[in-house]
Amino acid sequence: MSVEASCPACGAPIAFKMGSSIVVVCEFCHSVVARGDRKLEDLGKVAALVETNSPLDVGLRGIYQGVPFELTGRAQLGHQAGGMWDEWYAAFQDGRWGWLAEAQGRFYLTFEQSLPGQTLIPPFEAIQPGMPVAALQTSVPLTVAETGMARQLGAQGEIPYRLIPGQEYEYADLSGPDGIFATLDYSDGGPTVFVGREVTLADVGLAGAVAPEREARRIAATQLNCTQCGGPLELRAPDQSLRVTCPNCGALLDVSQGRLRFMQALEPGKFVPIIPIGSVGDLEGVKQMVIGAMVRSVEFEGIRYYWEEYLLYNAQIGFRWLVRSDENWSYVQPVAPGDVFHKTGAFGGKGDTVQFQGERYKLYQDTILQVEYVIGEFYWKVECGEQTRGADYIHPPRMLSMEASMMRVGVEEVPDPTQKGKKSKRQRSAPTGEINWSLGTYMTHRDVEKAFGITGLPRTSKIAPNQPFLHKKVYKYWGLLLAAMFVLGLFINATGSRTKVFNQTFQLQPVANAEATQVIFTDQFALKSGRNIKISMFSGVDNTWLYVEGDLINDATGEVQTFSMPVEYYHGVDDGESWSEGSQSPSIHLSAMPEGRYLLRLEAQWERWQQPASLIVKIEQGVPRLLHMFLAMLFISIIPLCVAFYQFSFEKRRWADSDYSPFGS
Repeated sequence: MSVEASCPACGAPIAFKMGSSIVVVCEFCHSVVARGDRKLEDLGKVAALVETNSPLDVGLRGIYQGVPFELTGRAQLGHQAGGMWDEWYAAFQDGRWGWLAEAQGRFYLTFEQSLPGQTLIPPFEAIQPGMPVAALQTSVPLTVAETGMARQLGAQGEIPYRLIPGQEYEYADLSGPDGIFATLDYSDGGPTVFVGREVTLADVGLAGAVAPEREARRIAATQLNCTQCGGPLELRAPDQSLRVTCPNCGALLDVSQGRLRFMQALEPGKFVPIIPIGSVGDLEGVKQMVIGAMVRSVEFEGIRYYWEEYLLYNAQIGFRWLVRSDENWSYVQPVAPGDVFHKTGAFGGKGDTVQFQGERYKLYQDTILQVEYVIGEFYWKVECGEQTRGADYIHPPRMLSMEASMMRVGVEEVPDPTQKGKKSKRQRSAPTGEINWSLGTYMTHRDVEKAFGITGLPRTSKIAPNQPFLHKKVYKYWGLLLAAMFVLGLFINATGSRTKVFNQTFQLQPVANAEATQVIFTDQFALKSGRNIKISMFSGVDNTWLYVEGDLINDATGEVQTFSMPVEYYHGVDDGESWSEGSQSPSIHLSAMPEGRYLLRLEAQWERWQQPASLIVKIEQGVPRLLHMFLAMLFISIIPLCVAFYQFSFEKRRWADSDYSPFGS
C-alpha cells in the first residue's frame, strides 16, 4: 500500500510505494526520510549521486528465477581505498528484497539470510582475506575475498533499511564456486548476512536495459586540464577512473567526479608503451581499448626484473589486462576467488598447487610485486612504489595469479642469498583488505598483432611460464599407433597363414666315439619365395644334449643356407628348489629364399653317443613373428622419443626462473 506524506525537511511530497521499505530519499532536498510508528524522521541529507554510466535506473522491472521485481532505490557507497560502487534495491512480488550490487561492470544479486540462533559468524577483527567461512547455509564453505570499510555517500528512491548519510561500516565479501557470492555487513554490530551469486543483466531479465542519457557528464570529463602543466587530458573511462597520468608532464593525478588532484611527479617519456594508449583491439569477440599501462617488477637475489601490463576497457565486460613479459604475452581476465580451491592457505609453500575448473595449477612464483611506472588511467588509486603480494600458478597455456594487499606484521629471518648458511631479517607481511584472482591465457605475438592490427612486435626465444608445448599431440597419435600395431601384431600372429612344408622323424644310431657325427640327407620339399622359414626340432633329451649343424640346399642352384641348433634340457633340485634350463624343442627363423625345391643336410652329434637318439625336424613358411611387431613399435617411437627429450628441455627452460622448479635448483 502506497503512503504519501510531506518531507519533514523541505515539505515536498514524498511517497512510500512499497509497504516494506524503510526510508525514501526526497527528490527535492535529498533528505533521507525514515518512517516510524507515529511520525517521519529526517536522517540527514545525502550527496547527489555521481553518474557512473550504469545501464540500470530506478523503476526498471525485471524477473529472476521466475519472480518479477522492480528496482525501487539506489545507494552509492565509497570504498576506503577510493572509488565507489552502486547498490540497487529490488522489491520482489513474493515480498523479498534483493540487493543488486554493481561494481566495475559486474553484478551481484544477494538476499538477506536468517541463520539459526547457534550459528557463529566470526567478528570482523577475526576475518582475513583467503580464510574459509563455513557457517553460512551454502553447499560449500565460502572464501573471504575482501574486507573493508564502506561509507554511505548518495542515494535515491525507496530503500529497505535505515540508511544513515555518511555512516561508515565494516564489511566482508565472500566468494564461492560457480559464482556464489555473499556479504557480511557489520553496520549494526551483527553481522547481517546476504547470500546470492554473480549475475548478468540477462539473468535478471534486464538484458535490454539502457542507461539514461549521460552525455553531458562524459563531455565534461574529457575536457579536464592537468593541474601541473595545464595541458589537456582525455579520459577514456571517465566514470570508472580514479588515477590518470598527464601525457605532457608525466604527473600522476587523482581524478574523482571530474576534479583533479596532484599525486606524484613522474618522469615523462620514461616508459613508452609498445601498444599506444587509446589503441583498440578485438579480444573475446568485443572491442577493448587500452586506457592505461604500467611497468611492474619483482626482485630475486638482488636483481630486479620488469614487465608491462596494459589495462583494457569495454563498458559491457569491464576491465581486462594484456601482460607483456620477456616479449611473451598473456590475456588476463578476473576470476572469482571462490572458484579457486587452495588447500594450504592463501599462498602455500613450496610445491603447492590449486584447483580451478577441474585442473591442477602448480605454484611457479610467490613474491612481492612493485609498481615502477604508470601511464594512462586506472580504476584504482595506483601509485608508483605500490607493493602487493603475488603468487602465480601455471597449467599451460593458462596461469592463475593471485594478488593481495599487504600490511607489515613483524620481522622474520630468511636465508641470505648472498651468504650460504646465514640468515638475514626482513619485514614479514600478511594479506589484508582484498585478494584478487585472475586467469592469464598465453598469446603469441601474432595473436596480439592481429587483435590490434599492428605489426613488428619483438620476438623472443625465452619460454613463458604459461607457454604451451605445441607438440603434445604427437604422444596421442603415438599411443594410438602403438595400440594399433600391437593389436595388428597379435591378430597376424594368431591368424597368420603359416604353411608346413616338411615334417619328418629321424632315428639316430649309436656311433663309434664321442667325436663322431651322423649325417642325414632328407627328401626334397618345395619352398615359396617371399616367405620366411622356420625350422623346429624336437628330441626327448633329459639332462643331456644333442647338437645339429644343418644346410638348407637349393637342388637346382646349389645355393646353401647354413644354420645350427642345440637341443638340450637340464633340470634338478638345489636346496629344496627345482630348476630347469634349455629346451627340448628349439626353433630358428631364416630369411625367405628363392622359390624352388630344397633338401636338408643334417649333421648330428649327441652326448650319449653310445645310445640311439630320436630327432623330429619340422619346416614351416610364413610364420608371424612378435619380434617384427616390437621392432615396428620401436621404429615408430623414434620421433615421439625425440619429442619427449625436447619437451624435457623445454620444461626445464620454463622453470629456470622459478624457486619451485620440479627439476631442482
